[in-house]
Formats: sequence, structure tokens, C-alpha cells
Amino acid sequence: MAFELPKLTYAYDALEPHIDARTMEIHHGKHHNGYTTNLNNAISGSDLDGQSIESILESLDMTNAAIRNNGGGFYNHSLFWNIMSPNGGGEPSGPLSKALNNAFGSFEEFKDAFAKAAATRFGSGWAWLCVNSGGPVEVCSTANQDNPLMPDVGCKGFPILGIDVWEHAYYLNYQNRRPDYIQAFFNVVDWNMVSKLYEENK
Repeated sequence: MAFELPKLTYAYDALEPHIDARTMEIHHGKHHNGYTTNLNNAISGSDLDGQSIESILESLDMTNAAIRNNGGGFYNHSLFWNIMSPNGGGEPSGPLSKALNNAFGSFEEFKDAFAKAAATRFGSGWAWLCVNSGGPVEVCSTANQDNPLMPDVGCKGFPILGIDVWEHAYYLNYQNRRPDYIQAFFNVVDWNMVSKLYEENK
């Protein structure tokens, strides 16, 4: 069964002024759609056809560039849309808040660590908040469309929050001001969804 481009639960302009409608339209309708189509082409007729995207990525042959790039692109963006909301912002509460405090000292220190991972990722890639077995969390970053589910990418745990720092994610509105985009992103993070992912995967 082929993968499908996930529908957004909000309009393209719903995250403005933090993420503009034109960027959302191109990012979701063109870039994510392209990864979805290319992933389906790459697995068609293979033993991967019919597997979940998580299963494909966890046992990935990292030399298979087509599946690595497009499978990662499909998964990463699916998570990205899901953890943003027009009603986002603020900070988490409950077990996730406690985990962030345990790992980083405070929510503000977590934000600093996450922003640094995103800002210092050279070229294209992602920054992640991941949960490990038992509940500890960590921040890391990966290149291109790699993600923590893949083998040997230098990130551990299950991704529950990710920010896309490819230029296509922000350049129309922020040009080369990646740090401004990263700070704006915190205004649309849906901490209820991130907390849900934390609970389900710790």
C-alpha cells in the first residue's frame, strides 16, 4: 500500500506570521509531495512495500540513497506538520516538562540547546528532541533528511519534536536569518502533541 501525503489539520496561512502561507504551500504541496512520490517509487515491488515507514527506516540500508533521502523526507515532514499548531507556543507541563528540567535544567535551557543544534547544523538538516527508553530526553541534529530512527546517524531515541532547517523551510520569509526562524518556530510548537508522543514512546 502506497504512502500518501498527509493532509494538514490547519490551513496554509494558519501559522502566520511565524511561518508564511507561501512557504507552507510549497513545502507541503511540492517538497513533501515529492518525497512521498519518490519513496513510493523506490519501494514499489520490493520487500519494503507494505511495511510501516518506521520499520523501513529502523532497518534501513544507509547506502540506499533513494530510500534514505525520500523515506527520511516523508517521515520527517509528517512529524513536522503534526507538532505545529496555530494554537501552539508556551511550554509543556507534566511528565515532559519534568524530563526537560531533568535533562537541561529548565525549559529555557532546553530551548537554548535545541536552538543551538538547529542553528549550527551546517547546510541542510534537522534538529530533534528525542525520548529514550524510560523517559530521558536529549537534543541532537542530523544532516539532510536523516533522522534518529535510522542506524548510526549519531542520534538516539525516538523523535518527538523536529525542526526543518533546510532553506526551503524558511528562506522566503527569513532569507539567511535561520536563528530568527528557529525562535519563531517555538511560537507554533504544539506541546500537547509533543507530550503525547513523549508518553507513547518513553
